[in-house]
Amino acid sequence: MEEMENSVIRLSHCQKNIFCFSVPERCPSCGDELRGSRLQEAPVSLPSPFTNGHKSSCCLLIAPAHNNLHRDFDGTSDLHTGISSTKGLVYNYTQSGVRRDQSGWERCVSVPLVRPDMFHLMDQWDQYLGRFSEGPMWDPVWHSVLAVEGRSSLSRDAFTHNFILPRMRRVSKFTTLYQHIQRQQYYVVDGQEDRQ
Repeated sequence: MEEMENSVIRLSHCQKNIFCFSVPERCPSCGDELRGSRLQEAPVSLPSPFTNGHKSSCCLLIAPAHNNLHRDFDGTSDLHTGISSTKGLVYNYTQSGVRRDQSGWERCVSVPLVRPDMFHLMDQWDQYLGRFSEGPMWDPVWHSVLAVEGRSSLSRDAFTHNFILPRMRRVSKFTTLYQHIQRQQYYVVDGQEDRQ
């Protein structure tokens, strides 16, 4: 799939939610002219679930693996993870060892690892990350980041369940919606259905 260049817009008319890339002249559900008519609510641009990992500080980043030819989040391809520095450098493990990428993570899913109010931790983040990436294996001391924030450490399963899976579900829904709009021009759903 090519880059998602268009914004997805949601508008409401005739008790339907209509998703599209631009406001149509006529309602795809009832056929009424939309120009000059009142919509139940103003069209809203839906935020993309993707972010530029090089502009996301102190985050776990998830992207399609490099062996995924089109770098798609298609639900079947392997995913690759990295951790961003405060300057947008992405540390990630590959078969050849730790990489420090300055590009290649422009379209990924981001999970913040440091609360914005933890300035003292952000000041030391790059040092922690550098030290961690030079170690031969996963260092349990890394969990001390959570302790600094006053939180207990999380198991891999708990982290995946609480932080990664909700974002990946959103990616899946957004991608499916986007592809449908590319093929059909619109996606129409009852107004109450979308609220659930």
